[in-house]
Amino acid sequence: MRVLLLEDEYMLRISVTEFLEELGFEVTGFSNGDRVHEATYETHFDLYLLDVNVPGINGFELLRTLRKEGDKTPAIFLTSMVNVNDLQEGYKSGCCDYIRKPFDLSELQLRIMHALKSHYHDGENKLDFGEGLVYDTEYFTLTHNGETIGLSKTEKEIFGVLLKHKNQIVSVDMFQNEIWGEYVDPANIRVQINNLRKKLPLEIIQNRRGLGYIIER
Repeated sequence: MRVLLLEDEYMLRISVTEFLEELGFEVTGFSNGDRVHEATYETHFDLYLLDVNVPGINGFELLRTLRKEGDKTPAIFLTSMVNVNDLQEGYKSGCCDYIRKPFDLSELQLRIMHALKSHYHDGENKLDFGEGLVYDTEYFTLTHNGETIGLSKTEKEIFGVLLKHKNQIVSVDMFQNEIWGEYVDPANIRVQINNLRKKLPLEIIQNRRGLGYIIER
């Protein structure tokens, strides 16, 4: 999953980036709010981590702008503000959570996992597809009868995109935009999807010929 991190404190930005990358996230860091707005048009992100007081457009105003433009990506504010009015402004601007500095990275991890589960998986800890096939939304692992199914990084991302858009057809263009963020040969994308489907004991990924792929549940 892709995380956009807006934080102008260099060492904190590096610490958070390294921590999240160890957890398997792909992190893009920024120190200026003006650059973030442009980046959201160029790349799809699954989560925003936004400092409030940064150069350029501040975190509150940035998220308000994104929400007005229809961007529903979950967002967590990282800030040293403690005033309850600031807290209210944060939630009014469209965030799903708010963490005060200084914070422990393990707390940040818990809040991120909660935000992702609530937004993309209706708050469920595990998605049961039947016949022993289970997806853990906290650790992003897929198991069959308790045994982990080994997936490549790209296969995990493909599965994550399908789950995020469950009950909706995901086109090859959508995979291209949300995973690679640039042009990729559609034939290569289909090969990756077919490789993933072969690893699954159940045919939960359906091909809608000429349209794309879907997980229905």
